[in-house]
Amino acid sequence: MISERFLSKAVRMMNGHYLNMRPWQEKHLPAPDKSRKYMLYVHIPFCESLCPYCSFNRFPFEEKKAREYFGSLRKEIGMLGDSGYDFESMYIGGGTPTILPDELAETIQLSKSLFSIREVSAETNPNHLKPEYLSPLKGLVDRMSVGVQSFDDGLLRRMCRYEKYGCGEEIHERLQACSKEGIFKTLNADMIFNYPTQTEDMLLRDLNMVRTSGCSQVTFYPLMVSPAVERSLVKALGSVDHEREKGLYDIICRELTEGDQPEFGFGSAWTFNRSDNSMIDEYVVDYEEYAAAGSGGMSFLNGNYLVNTFSLEQYAEKISQGRTSVSGFVKFRKRDHMRYRFMMQLFGMRLDKRRWKRDFGCSVLAGLPAEYLFLKAAGAFDRDDDDEITLSPKGRYLMVAMMRQFFIGVNSVRDKAREEAGIDLST
Repeated sequence: MISERFLSKAVRMMNGHYLNMRPWQEKHLPAPDKSRKYMLYVHIPFCESLCPYCSFNRFPFEEKKAREYFGSLRKEIGMLGDSGYDFESMYIGGGTPTILPDELAETIQLSKSLFSIREVSAETNPNHLKPEYLSPLKGLVDRMSVGVQSFDDGLLRRMCRYEKYGCGEEIHERLQACSKEGIFKTLNADMIFNYPTQTEDMLLRDLNMVRTSGCSQVTFYPLMVSPAVERSLVKALGSVDHEREKGLYDIICRELTEGDQPEFGFGSAWTFNRSDNSMIDEYVVDYEEYAAAGSGGMSFLNGNYLVNTFSLEQYAEKISQGRTSVSGFVKFRKRDHMRYRFMMQLFGMRLDKRRWKRDFGCSVLAGLPAEYLFLKAAGAFDRDDDDEITLSPKGRYLMVAMMRQFFIGVNSVRDKAREEAGIDLST
């Protein structure tokens, strides 16, 4: 698809321009703007076993080290409150956030006591879909996202997930049981498509398993990987072919959202909801500004893209000294900020033109003429009037391609941050 290849190249160039970090020297984060709404991102960087091609900050689980980390994490969250921040929403990622459910519950309770948090989203792995992990979180977590990736046993084996988390049928049964218990308002299955060896029949089976799992939401990411771990991915799964991506994405959209009585609707270009009130995985759609607590977390505040240290030792030292854990940053220029807003809002299915004019002092066309005109000529827009831009089916896929390439760039930032912290990228 020519338009996809052009967009992917453009986003790669954009990533190279503004995802270059400089050292952060300040003791604290930028002061909050009381007119803005903020989200709190919390990172838990521990897993029982590590996937060799994951770029997120993660370490092998050691209980003593993890409990000490949670103590530092809660101190950092308190520091955010002392700095004047308030948060409407909280997202907990990893790693495996449910690795110590008692510590996670205490962290959420503290956050809710300090801030105006009305919704909490967390991640987990299929082996934690058990009462001992989930019961402590009842009434605290609204949305639980389960890293399924695929129900296909062959793919699970290639990804070294079969032995860790069980076969596809076992995972499916655990999701059904969790759904019936109704612990969470939203139960999300995190899925991946466009594996090198994935056939259309394999994808159709995954879609059928999702529909019968009881999950109220499913997120289908295209397979994406940073350059630093590409070799591990190729060894495990083979080379990625983006030419297949649109055809598989079209199957997902058709099976979930079309027909006389579609079971799902679009929450974002790659999130599908059974109801209209579900939280989505990409919090950046609803919260352009967010602050991160925890080693490896990333913030976007006041035009700054901030990266917390990936070293657990440096993290503990910074927090003990009352300093922010940020180690590097990228300053967004106005045009960078416009590009970021343009991509994130369209990925969320709607760009608010009136808000754009208020915030940037120009129209979308005047601010980003090349991007706007290219997507319009490509047929990406369904509605384009004085109020908003919404996406056509073709536009939804183009946003998937743009976000895939953007997140590959973000993964490269993570790789650089880990390298600068002296952490072996192969571990």
